[in-house]
Amino acid sequence: MKRNFNDLLSFITIAREGSFTRAAAQLGITQPALSQAISGLENRMQIRLLTRTTRSVSLTDAGECLLAAIGDRFDEIEFELDRLTELRDKPAGKVKITCGPFILHSLLLPKLLPILKQYPDIELEFDANHGFKNIVADRYDAGVRLGGTIDKDMIAISLGPKLKMAVVASPDYLATRNLPLSPKELVHHNCINMRMMTSGDVYVWEFEGEEGPCKVRVNGQLTFNTSAHIVDAALAGGGIAFLPEEEFGQHITDGRLIRLLEEWCPEFPGYSLYYPSRKQASPAFKIILDALKQNYD
Repeated sequence: MKRNFNDLLSFITIAREGSFTRAAAQLGITQPALSQAISGLENRMQIRLLTRTTRSVSLTDAGECLLAAIGDRFDEIEFELDRLTELRDKPAGKVKITCGPFILHSLLLPKLLPILKQYPDIELEFDANHGFKNIVADRYDAGVRLGGTIDKDMIAISLGPKLKMAVVASPDYLATRNLPLSPKELVHHNCINMRMMTSGDVYVWEFEGEEGPCKVRVNGQLTFNTSAHIVDAALAGGGIAFLPEEEFGQHITDGRLIRLLEEWCPEFPGYSLYYPSRKQASPAFKIILDALKQNYD
């Protein structure tokens, strides 16, 4: 059977993007041309690889097997081609990082923007959200998460000290309400919820006291999927908020937000950069990695 490696690359791209439209845009071809390539591949192999509806694309069992068999090999070819940049005077290429909006603003950009001036052939692409991405399947070079949430098969590098969560509310909100003396009393308050992008569920607030861990499912009029808007809502008197204390910044120190239940909020591992242990780092990624490894004093 005659092999067409362009058709195989088209299949891998569709499988990873989950969309003909996005795959066509990434490959720089038209959607009809992409559909024709996949139809030709399926005809030659005499088996259906993709299940297509008007709204989605999914892999058949045969498609899953093919992706597992050839996906990493195409990645290895791409990596070896990227290694040719080592022959140039300076590292080059794109580095893709997924992370939360706050850590991007507070740490990654301040550390990495100077690197771009030093290495003009390096490009950085950030995916800033609160969801958990599979960096291998979604083809990111690295991710940044809180240390306790990183998979064990990843290389993880600490980017900062331990953190603490903070329960806060504005003086205006607390002026006419009783202070909660334990996490369970939060159910009687107007709390600002966070909807998790990966699961779609509302985050359950987690505490730890002398008797051990305690989880509380709070209620309130406001729900966001971004932490910056939770801070804004708390400052405006919209309710009680719960985030890593650093996200409230000077608002606690300056008295614009009052901290509550601090004894129920122990320290936990801070942010870490993580990346696959089996993937060789490109020269561009090594530059970015070295910049982020610097002391976080």
